[in-house]
Amino acid sequence: MGGGGGGETRTPAAFPPRKKDRLPRGSVAHERSLEHQKKGASSSCPSVRSNKSPLQMGTPVQPQKSLDSPLNMVTSVQRSESLDSRSSPCGSGVVGSGSGAAPFDICIRDDKCSIKLNRSLLELNREKRRERELYKEVAPLQYLRPGMVLLKKFLKHDDQVNIIKCCQRLGVGSGGFYTPGYKDGAKLNLRMMCLGKDWDPNSSSYGDTRQFDGAHPPNIPEEFGKIVQDSIEASNEFLKQNARAAKAIEEVPALSPDICIVNFYTSSGRLGLHQDKDETEPSIDKGLPVVSFSLGDTAEFLYGDGRDVDKASKVDLESGDVLIFGGKSRMILHGVSRIKPNTAPKWLTDETNLRPGRLNLTFRQY
Repeated sequence: MGGGGGGETRTPAAFPPRKKDRLPRGSVAHERSLEHQKKGASSSCPSVRSNKSPLQMGTPVQPQKSLDSPLNMVTSVQRSESLDSRSSPCGSGVVGSGSGAAPFDICIRDDKCSIKLNRSLLELNREKRRERELYKEVAPLQYLRPGMVLLKKFLKHDDQVNIIKCCQRLGVGSGGFYTPGYKDGAKLNLRMMCLGKDWDPNSSSYGDTRQFDGAHPPNIPEEFGKIVQDSIEASNEFLKQNARAAKAIEEVPALSPDICIVNFYTSSGRLGLHQDKDETEPSIDKGLPVVSFSLGDTAEFLYGDGRDVDKASKVDLESGDVLIFGGKSRMILHGVSRIKPNTAPKWLTDETNLRPGRLNLTFRQY
């Protein structure tokens, strides 16, 4: 993802910024040339092209089913292979849970035969202005519980666009998005890509390569790490100003992320209550935080100390939000109960072609 570079520190609104020769008629050569044209080009002639497109010459692509249905999550990726893999800017390479599925593209490819009417700059700026006005009364940082802070709209507009574009490029390449599953055939209701280290849901452990295809996870872009650091600094400054803790650094310890799990939830996506507990003991014992970026549609996020969903606390994570939980909240149970459709900022989907759904990045230190 490209956002976050440069020396400016990101802070919420509450803090300061950051031609050919002709043959004579009647000649033998001319007659042979006409005969050749009638019969068609020889297969040994590389300069003659077929009038048929690659899609007409090959097996017709079956209509793709909606991505919203959990039952269609794997098959929809397989059926889109002939289109998505050809248009990938990063090359293909088979990615998927051992099923030969094509890489999943989090962005919708533009149909070259269609005409897309771009909205005017005036309209886009008006929408962004309305968005800023809407959040004037929302606290830029929210203290949810000890060690858990929510930074509202912390990711700037350019950050969000660049993060999505970067994840799209990495996601269609080797080690990119796939549907994680278990040996018993169960599938997680999302697409996943790991950066830095691979996380295997079957063994609940990290490794340097993926088990089903041997792919190496892409590296974490430096810009991502910069945004993570900025968010932690902003959180600690917020805690100090509000005197929530005598030592704010104990509330949200410093983090050097070497793992990032990127999940894409379609409109039907969800994730049950769980703990992030597969990092090393020192990392967990020190309470090194998990830092979560949200982009696209809003997610209803659950968190708490027990597994009773009805008793869990809820908070909406909107596009641009950064959630941090570490210290005393490092081992909280958390999950995503639902994705709220059509809640992504229109300017963001216009600029990125992000599919309907939510893109989530969670950073940890192994």
